[in-house]
Amino acid sequence: MLIDAYGRVIDYLRISLTQRCNFRCQYCMPESGVELGEHENMLSHEEMFEFVKICIDNGIKKVRISGGEPLVRQGAEDFIAMMFAYAPHIDLAMTANGYFLKSKAQVLKNAGLKRLNISLDTLNNEKFKQIARRDGLEQVLQGIEAAKSAGLGIKLNTVAIKGFNDDEFDALMSFAAANNAQIRFIEYMENKHANPELKSIRADEILSKIATFKNFKEITKSSQSASRLLAGDDADIFGLINPHQCDFCTTCNRIRLSSEGLLIPCLYFDEGKSILAAMKKGDLASAKQILADVLANKPEKNRWQENQISERGFYQTGG
Repeated sequence: MLIDAYGRVIDYLRISLTQRCNFRCQYCMPESGVELGEHENMLSHEEMFEFVKICIDNGIKKVRISGGEPLVRQGAEDFIAMMFAYAPHIDLAMTANGYFLKSKAQVLKNAGLKRLNISLDTLNNEKFKQIARRDGLEQVLQGIEAAKSAGLGIKLNTVAIKGFNDDEFDALMSFAAANNAQIRFIEYMENKHANPELKSIRADEILSKIATFKNFKEITKSSQSASRLLAGDDADIFGLINPHQCDFCTTCNRIRLSSEGLLIPCLYFDEGKSILAAMKKGDLASAKQILADVLANKPEKNRWQENQISERGFYQTGG
């Protein structure tokens, strides 16, 4: 069992397969000048899998694949199939932008993937091109349909941005309900790679806007979920993620592995330790020790409490 210095059981591993992405979302990446990792400085899928086995053998119950955009990297489905064959009981999930799912959703389902979180910040084509700095809304909507047809569980992630999509909450919630998906509104998380002109909408304001068109009440959430859950009178459930609150951290059960082998104890914590050299040499004992060191140094709270802004882009850590 993996336990950090504050007694939190760590049973959730998030893996960023790549920093690369076919979009350039304003809250995640700069428009240009993105440093892309070289192949030789990345863990291969086989090396990642060897580390995943260590984690599963020590109590990891859930693995989420992310990026960048994970489906930009070739062989993502093969990596999922490796993990499923080794431990079919674990919860295998992926966060993706939806663009490639029209052709990949069934392949991922067949490989053993169980659930998808898909980014959807707007249903307006022009606004989509504005926030993503790329065209692609139609492909994303087709990807959501393909994921639904494949029988994958679907959640939609909507980053709430003042003056951009706060007039679409009703439409986005209706779209989620029509597609048997749970939508989760996420407070924009400031970082130095994002457009500094973006303005966050805090949780209370998000709920105030939703209250203008829907009656709802908060329901009990899982102690290990980052999302607050709320249920409308129509029985639709939606989520709210507000990482600026301290209680976001009190039950944190996750660690993160970047494509370049950096083992990161917290999304909003710049420090980490690399397992790259150990895994390239097949030195599993050293990798286990690095894992123990990272757990020992996992912070009690994220750096928002200290009014710090992350130096590392979320595309680098798999936000």
